[in-house]
Amino acid sequence: MGTSISRQDIGADNQISSDAFHQGARLRYSSLAVILLLWVLIYLAGIFTPALLDDVDTIHAEAAREMVLRHDWVTLYTDGIRYLEKAPLMYWAVAASYEIFGVSDWSTRLPLMLGVLALLLVTYAVGKHAYGERGGLYSAMVLATSLGPYMFTRFQIPDIIVGLWLAWGAYFFLISLEQDKPSRWVCWGFAATCALDVLTKSLIGLVLPLASIFIYLLLTRNLRHFLKLRLLSSTLVFLGIAAPWHVLAAIRNPSQGPVKGFLWFYFVNEQFMRYLGKRVPPGYDTVPLFIFWALTILWLAPWMIFLPQALKQIPWRVREWHSQLSRSRRASLFFAIWALVEIGFFTFSTRQEYYTIPAVPSLALLIGGWLAKESASPETESKSSRISSWVLFAMVAVGSAVGIALLISSKSPAPGADLADLLQKNPQDYDFSLGHFLDLTPEALGMFRPQLIGAVASLLIGAAVNLWLRYRRKPQYGNVALAAMMVALLTCVHAAFVTFSPVLSSKQLAVAIQKRYQPGDVIVVDGEYHQASTLNFYLGTRLRVLHEPSGNLWYGVKFPDAPRVFETPATFAELWASPTRVFMWTDRDAPKELVGLPHYFLARSGGKSIFTNRELGR
Repeated sequence: MGTSISRQDIGADNQISSDAFHQGARLRYSSLAVILLLWVLIYLAGIFTPALLDDVDTIHAEAAREMVLRHDWVTLYTDGIRYLEKAPLMYWAVAASYEIFGVSDWSTRLPLMLGVLALLLVTYAVGKHAYGERGGLYSAMVLATSLGPYMFTRFQIPDIIVGLWLAWGAYFFLISLEQDKPSRWVCWGFAATCALDVLTKSLIGLVLPLASIFIYLLLTRNLRHFLKLRLLSSTLVFLGIAAPWHVLAAIRNPSQGPVKGFLWFYFVNEQFMRYLGKRVPPGYDTVPLFIFWALTILWLAPWMIFLPQALKQIPWRVREWHSQLSRSRRASLFFAIWALVEIGFFTFSTRQEYYTIPAVPSLALLIGGWLAKESASPETESKSSRISSWVLFAMVAVGSAVGIALLISSKSPAPGADLADLLQKNPQDYDFSLGHFLDLTPEALGMFRPQLIGAVASLLIGAAVNLWLRYRRKPQYGNVALAAMMVALLTCVHAAFVTFSPVLSSKQLAVAIQKRYQPGDVIVVDGEYHQASTLNFYLGTRLRVLHEPSGNLWYGVKFPDAPRVFETPATFAELWASPTRVFMWTDRDAPKELVGLPHYFLARSGGKSIFTNRELGR
């Protein structure tokens, strides 16, 4: 007996297929609109303020500015000195922005902000591949509104871009697992992301993705998959992207007499010796191990409360690894390995707070996958989500109590008070990226009352609404409440950062100098170059440094063609007494180098002052 199919049936099937397609397109466009809105509110809105900061912010911006001025896109320079320790991709992006838009604060930040947007979109794509449309949206939402990525895109460091290439590489790898013979575009795409990662932050851009893939394939007894990744052509793609700059940098910066060239400094000193804590000169202090691990979780705030549930998605049993895993379980296992490799790699090295930022997208994907599961079946997940929401509310309540106590104890500053004069300085902590914020005192907090009130209110309201909605078994609206809470909170954080920025930036002093600066005048930093690098960037002139060679300029100054930068107390005294007008930047009220020398006060801001050797009317 045959089966007949009417045209009406076919038409109905086509109508269902068409409706499903259009519904999927609408969901996709809605997800992309939400991601774009969050990016605009959190990241793009803060692109114009505050001024760029001293240290890495303007050191890296200055390297890009000098790249444009010199028309040299191979060798980095800062303050006219070779700056060979960093990979070039971030500087190329900022230099390209300068070429298109001119040199400004916002054009400096634009490439990094576009990198964040790219990361959010790639995270959405990876999450959608692993957990469906809602999983992709929640993964990107978690990443966009988490504390860590926001904190470490306030200045020019490339770690979030490392996360971009790792996420993109994960996408290509997960697709390759579903292909009997991975396509050349998938294999070459993965090779390209590794190469771009190497150009972003050197060898870890190759070590981290390859280690993650190797461990995954080892655990799943699928090492032969490596052989399917078109190793020869993929290697050529990798070398074609990553090798040219390294070769040119080595050629243009060879060993010169006692000065070892680019290859030794970049690979040996800055990669291997830094990892072992034996870099010369010594770099940043190392964050204690427990704090390092704890901060990795904190960077996911407030979403880390759902991390325990998210970790349950990972197949932990060995026999599961050797079985045919579903797409979502396979992805969850790989995301966990990605995070563990990143955190584990730096566990045995010198550590900074932001070194695990590239692991945050993997954890955001795990959390996003669980949030999608919770939204699809709120009845089965309601108990654990309510417990987590209570934990968050309790944490917020304790934090808010502390915030209210600080508000009560704070004092209104005198009109025109300099924030720096209200701080309790802890210079031993300034090697850590967030060390300056330990200087805050109840008196200084008086300048942050509006931001503190806004932060406390947004946290309390957001955590309470989330808890209520999860009791109503409407977790999707609870997620919206948490995202809105973070938008409000991070807006307050940005406003506080703007208020605090004069302590971290010397731009106002650069403006004061610029009003009197004439060609031929000399600017001297009483300290290390990075302490006043803002002057170099905003004034567009080289700085002299009253300090022994150290820090960012230590190696480049050894080259025979290096300009004179460092001054000794004797040469500085001669310079100060010469007919040349000299401006001196100092963070000391009475610098010993000026004792007994005529000097005139020009400006003060953020605990830093400018003195000159000529009367201000001359």
